[in-house]
Amino acid sequence: MKLFELNTENKKNAAAYTAESIEVLKGLDPVKRRPGMYTDTSSPDHLAFEVIDNGVDEAIAGYADRIDVVLKTDQSLIVSDNGRGMPVDIHPEEKVSGVELIMSKLHAGAKFSNKDYSYSGGLHGVGVSVVNALSTNLTIHIKRDGKEYCIGFKNGFKTEELTIVKEIDKKESGTSLQFYPDMSYFDIPLFSKTALKTALKSKAILCKGLVTSFYDETSGEKETWKYDHGIDDYLSENLKEKKCIFSSPFSGDIKGDDLQLIWAVNWTMDTGPNPEESYVNLIPTRLGGTHVNGFRSGLLESVKEFCKFQNLLPKGLYLAPEDIWNKIGYILSVKLSDAQFSGQTKERLSSRHCANLVNIQVRDAFSLWLNQNIEQGEKLANFAIENAKNRIKKANKVTKKRSSNGTTLPAKLSDCSSVDQERRELFFVEGDSAGGSAKQARDRRFQAIMPLRGKILNTWDMESSAIVESMEIRNISQVLGVIPGSDDISKLRYNKICILADADSDGLHIATLVCALFLKHFPKVVSQGHVYIAMPPLYRIDVGKEVFYALDDSEKNNIIKRIDRRKKHGKINIQRFKGLGEMNPAQLKETTISPDSRRLVRLSVNGSCKESLKEVYEVMDMLLGKKRAKDRKTWIETNGNIKEIE
Repeated sequence: MKLFELNTENKKNAAAYTAESIEVLKGLDPVKRRPGMYTDTSSPDHLAFEVIDNGVDEAIAGYADRIDVVLKTDQSLIVSDNGRGMPVDIHPEEKVSGVELIMSKLHAGAKFSNKDYSYSGGLHGVGVSVVNALSTNLTIHIKRDGKEYCIGFKNGFKTEELTIVKEIDKKESGTSLQFYPDMSYFDIPLFSKTALKTALKSKAILCKGLVTSFYDETSGEKETWKYDHGIDDYLSENLKEKKCIFSSPFSGDIKGDDLQLIWAVNWTMDTGPNPEESYVNLIPTRLGGTHVNGFRSGLLESVKEFCKFQNLLPKGLYLAPEDIWNKIGYILSVKLSDAQFSGQTKERLSSRHCANLVNIQVRDAFSLWLNQNIEQGEKLANFAIENAKNRIKKANKVTKKRSSNGTTLPAKLSDCSSVDQERRELFFVEGDSAGGSAKQARDRRFQAIMPLRGKILNTWDMESSAIVESMEIRNISQVLGVIPGSDDISKLRYNKICILADADSDGLHIATLVCALFLKHFPKVVSQGHVYIAMPPLYRIDVGKEVFYALDDSEKNNIIKRIDRRKKHGKINIQRFKGLGEMNPAQLKETTISPDSRRLVRLSVNGSCKESLKEVYEVMDMLLGKKRAKDRKTWIETNGNIKEIE
C-alpha cells in the first residue's frame, strides 16, 4: 500500500483545469506515450515474443506445426507460421479488414472468448498492436483461401491497403510478419539472438511436433528445433553433468477440462544453478506465479506424507517449502483457460484458482510415484530432512523464541512454532470471530494470529511514550518485540506483519488506524518492508463447480463478464461476505492466508527522501489529526466519492 501525495492545487491554478484540459489518446497513441506499460522497453525482444506467441497460439489450437524466425541484416525481424492466416474479411461493425483491426486497435483480438482458441497466451488483445505501434515499418503477408494478401504500416498507421498479391495453392496458409522496431523506445537497440533462440527452443520443447527455426542473415547461422520426446528428456539433457537424486526425472502429463499440466522435476547434489522454468500457454513466466506456488506446495505435501508413512521425520522437525525447493530443477508447463497475468509482459500468473488445481494434480501423482519408488523417495526425504535441520540450526543462531523484554506474551496471541525469523508471519485480525477462523486456517508452524478488539486507538497525534497506556497497543508492542518510537528492531519477532481486516468500509478504517500506528510509531518496521495489508475478498462467485473470489465490485463485474464470454453452463450465484467471520477456515485460507493464493500489499512510503516522508505525514495528518476536522470535511466534499444509499 503506497501513501501518495494529496493533490491540493491552489485556487489560482484550479481555474485552468477545465474539460479542455482532458486529453483523449486514440488508436495506438497510449502505447507510444507510455510504452513501458505495454512491453519490456529494455530491448525489442519482447516485441518478437508477441509475434511468435501468435504463431504458438495457432499451434496450440492445432492449426500450425511450424514457426520460422529470420533476423535480417538491417535489424528487422520476420516471423512466419503456417497457421490459418490472419483474417482478411471485413469486420461487420468496424468496417475494416480483420488484420487491420488487429494491428491498429488496442484490445481487439479473437482470444477473449474460447470460441477460436481454447488455450491462448494473448488474452488482452494488445500484443501484436503494440509491435505495430513501436515499429517504424511493418509488413504482413497472409496466405489463405487460395490467395496471398499484403498490407503495410508505418509508425502504427496503415500505409498500404490490403491487396491480393497473387493466387496460390488452396492448401497453403499462414502469416509472415516483418517489422522494424523503432529503437528510440528501447534501452538496447538490438535483438538478442540468445533470447530469440531460447524462446523458440522452449516453444518446440513444450509443444510436441512443433518445428521452430532461427536464421541469422548476417552470420548465416541457422538452427532448427523439434522435440517429440517431451520435457523429461529436455530436463535430463540440462542436468546430465550433475549428480541427481532421481535416476530420471519425475514427470507427468495431465489433461482436464480447463487445465492441461505437464512437468518434469529432479534434484541435484551439486552446486550451481539448475533449470527452473515455468510456462503458461507456452509463455515463459520468469517471475512464477500461482501455478509455481501450487506445484511447490504439491511436491512438499507429497514428501511430508511419504515421510510420515515411512516414519522418516525426526520428532519435532517439520519440512518447509524451501527444504524441497533447494537444488531443484524443473520444467512446468500449464495450459489454462482464461489465464490472468500480472501485467502485459505476462511474467507472473495471477489466476488464484490455478494454485489449488496444480497442487491437487501434482500432489496425488507424486505421492503415488514416491510409494512406487521407495528407494528414490527415501533419498529425497533424507535430502529434505537435512535441509530442514540446517535451516533450523541457522535460525537458532539468529532468533530466539521469546518476547523482546522477557515478559509474558498476551494470552490472545496464537504463536507459531518456527524459530526462523525470516519465515515467521503475524496476522493482526479484526475481531475474535475472524480470529478463530484464522487460527484454523493458518499454518501454525510459521503463522501467528493476534485478534484485535475492533477499532484501535487513533495514535496519530500521540507521543510514542503515551500510546503504551492502551492495553491493545501495549500488547501489539510486546508481540512485535519492538518498543514504540524505537529505531531498534533487532528483536522483531516476525518477518511479515499482516493487517487482516474486513473488506468493507469499517474494515478499511481499522486497517488505516493500524497502518497509522506503524507509520508513526514503528517507522523502521515499515521502511524495512515488514508490514503488509492482506486483501480478503468481498464476494464469492459460484458457477457450476467453479468458484471465484472478487476483492470489490469492479473485480466482481469483470469475473462475471469473463464467465459470460466463456458461456459457462449453470446459474451464477454471488455471495457478499459481511465480514471475515462469515468465511469458513477453508475459504479464509485459500483467499487470504495461504502463501500460495493470497494477495498481500506491502505498506511503504512513496519515496525515501525527507520531502516525500513529510508529504505523506501531511496527508495522514489531514486524514487522522484531531485538529484537522475542517480540512477533512473540505477534502471529502471536494474529493469524496459519496454514493446514495439504495
